[in-house]
Amino acid sequence: MKVSTGWLSEYVSLEQVNIEDLAEQITRSGIEIDAIEDRNKGVTKVVAGYVKSKEKHPDADKLNVCIVDAGQEEDLQIVCGAKNVDAGQMVPVALVGAKLPGGLDIKKAKLRGVLSQGMICSAKELGLNDKLLPKEQQEGILVLPESTEIGTPISQLLGLDDKVLDFDLTPNRSDCLSMLGAAYEVAAILGRDVKLPEPDKNLIEAGEPAKERISVKIDAKGLCSRYAVRYISGVTIGSSPQWMQNRLMAAGIRPINNIVDITNYVMLEYGQPLHAFDADTLQGGVIGVREAKAGEKLVTLDGQERELEAGALLIVDGEDQPVGLAGVMGGLHTEVTENTVNIVLESAKFDGGSVRKTSRKLGMRSEASLRFEKEVDPAAVLPALNRAAELMALYAGGKVHQGIVESVVTEAEDKIIRLSLEKLNAYLGTDISTLETKAIFARLHFECGDSADNVLEVRVPTRRGDITRDVDLIEEVARLYGYDNIPTTAIEGPTTAGGYTKPQALRRALRGLLVHGGLQEVMGYSFIHEGFGPQFPKLGAGGKEVKLAMPMSEDRSVLRMSLIPGLIQIAAYNRNRKQDNLALFEMGSVFLTDEEKLTKQPGEIPVLGLLLAGDREEKRWNANPEKVDFFDLKGVLESIFAYLGISDLVSYEANAPEGFHPGRSASVYLNAPAGKQHLGSLGQLHPELQREHDLEDTYVAELLLEPVYQYAGDTAIYRELPRFPSMQRDIAVVVDADVEAGALLAAIRNTAGELLEELNVFDVYTGSKLGENKKSVALSLVYRHKERTLTDEEIAAVHGQVVSVLEQTFAAELRK
Repeated sequence: MKVSTGWLSEYVSLEQVNIEDLAEQITRSGIEIDAIEDRNKGVTKVVAGYVKSKEKHPDADKLNVCIVDAGQEEDLQIVCGAKNVDAGQMVPVALVGAKLPGGLDIKKAKLRGVLSQGMICSAKELGLNDKLLPKEQQEGILVLPESTEIGTPISQLLGLDDKVLDFDLTPNRSDCLSMLGAAYEVAAILGRDVKLPEPDKNLIEAGEPAKERISVKIDAKGLCSRYAVRYISGVTIGSSPQWMQNRLMAAGIRPINNIVDITNYVMLEYGQPLHAFDADTLQGGVIGVREAKAGEKLVTLDGQERELEAGALLIVDGEDQPVGLAGVMGGLHTEVTENTVNIVLESAKFDGGSVRKTSRKLGMRSEASLRFEKEVDPAAVLPALNRAAELMALYAGGKVHQGIVESVVTEAEDKIIRLSLEKLNAYLGTDISTLETKAIFARLHFECGDSADNVLEVRVPTRRGDITRDVDLIEEVARLYGYDNIPTTAIEGPTTAGGYTKPQALRRALRGLLVHGGLQEVMGYSFIHEGFGPQFPKLGAGGKEVKLAMPMSEDRSVLRMSLIPGLIQIAAYNRNRKQDNLALFEMGSVFLTDEEKLTKQPGEIPVLGLLLAGDREEKRWNANPEKVDFFDLKGVLESIFAYLGISDLVSYEANAPEGFHPGRSASVYLNAPAGKQHLGSLGQLHPELQREHDLEDTYVAELLLEPVYQYAGDTAIYRELPRFPSMQRDIAVVVDADVEAGALLAAIRNTAGELLEELNVFDVYTGSKLGENKKSVALSLVYRHKERTLTDEEIAAVHGQVVSVLEQTFAAELRK
């Protein structure tokens, strides 16, 4: 909200007040001042002048020689190139010695041999924002009203001797979306009175009764609590007075004509949006409020046809035809034009939620909708209506008919809130007396009465809709008492050393492990395309997608059920930008529910996602790089489980989870004491998914983190360095192709017992020499005893048992 201090001074005295100091006081009282704008950008010695004559320059087709009366001892001869300059105009004249914005100094000069004693200025040359000027004045020189007195300083005429405060309002302070609201705030800070406008009753009760020309009805009683109109006849459409235009432009609003300008002016003054209808275009002598029907259409003032949703709030005429979107924008058919003679002036209290929904759906935000959305003061409906009617009588020549025609559903009432002084001082750590508290409420213009037990009864006016409880009153006292005056108090009580929870510590540890292992962390959207998530294995109970009520786009319309879709999209995004070698991980939440329509919060489950694609390492000069494969991804998981100390609890089973390659994927299980638990899946993406997203071979994994949190070791386990030598034996066994290496490893561990220190698969070979459906698995076994050196005989006996078990269990043959 831009607040002109010149305009503000009409309602609250700013005598002997430094504007910069005032801005600091307002900020310290809770409303931040973003900027102080000086409307005068550096204009000096510019006055209003009268163009007495205009003749063509003798040596230049595009220049004119003008004789101008600028209130000086002699008329001035000024050479001007503007197309719209003409005799009989009042114009801004920069005298010799004047300064203009941009460092321009005006001097006597000869233009093509003709003396020029000054400059006739355009709005832009005076530092005005020409986009805020009426359209007819946006090009060429600025033409001033005919009634302007010759020699008047232009800074006085255009209101340039003014500073504008930019209020950065929080959503709760809608009361300061008006000049009067700002005046109440400033008056409270300065401890001064507020002077309200008082419309002249002789001007607003001059004609015949308004109810003989117009009637009002409200059908949407839940969305409109009050609808009031005045009837004004005989208006003349023209320009609004210069002082009004100045104030509108200072607030960032472009003047249009006297009727529209008055509605905008009063909206800024009272915070109450108004709308003027051409009364002669309203059918049936009736104006009403109802909800729209699905598919209804309305051409709004901007010339666009709008298709409305059922429930949008409409203004309709006597034939039930839409003539405006309530609180948002009027209809083109009933627009005030240069031919308008009679006005129906509307002032109403519309439901903020309804206005917000309509304006957002149609993409139509306006100064009016902004105020209705934040709930305007319901008590301002009638005062604003009377004020605008008075101004139309004064500056549009209108005749205001007697009486306000209105329909009222509910009357606005002040709130009465009880405030305990004991609670006030306990909250603030102060010792503010009853008298001081009452004085603060008096500055706020809140009536305050005593009650028993040191409790005050405070009447809060309707303009302060943000105050609903006693703690809100405590905040008002605090900010006006001065936050700097509230004493600081040392914190007392027991303190607890901070620390990470186990899940937090493990997440940090995992993040460090993966980053140091060469993976990059990504953070994907929590929203994905509908139907993408269910293509992958479920990670818990509930397989329904959670749909967003107001999605940012169709591609982000449901909460994710898996991290894999987001990782796929990130991989595709990088691949499209020539980044093929990817090693990514993400730790985040997935959202699961078993409800078609949510009645409770969905489950939020922490998950780890991994993705590998491209080459295993950078290309070398003497060798081609190798592509990542299933075992690279499995190795990452194994390093995680080893780091967390749960390798012995984890097992893998080959299968074909949803969304994965049927022959290059597996499920991960946690063999916990409480029972076997599905931990996640890993493997190559299904070829169809890879083609759909234009990806090469891509490997992904997804793991539940909660079971990992539960069973991961709390402390590191240390062991002594071995003092006795180890003995290594390598064997290669030929088995059926469908025998899993993991089964071989499990059988060997069970047989070798404590003597087996290390066991690894170092080669898998298939070929025609082995026979059909056969493979060779090469294994390395390391034996060691903790307390003595093993003999060859002991190793031979244990190793022989291992071979025997493999032969008996898997029909394995030692490869020669």
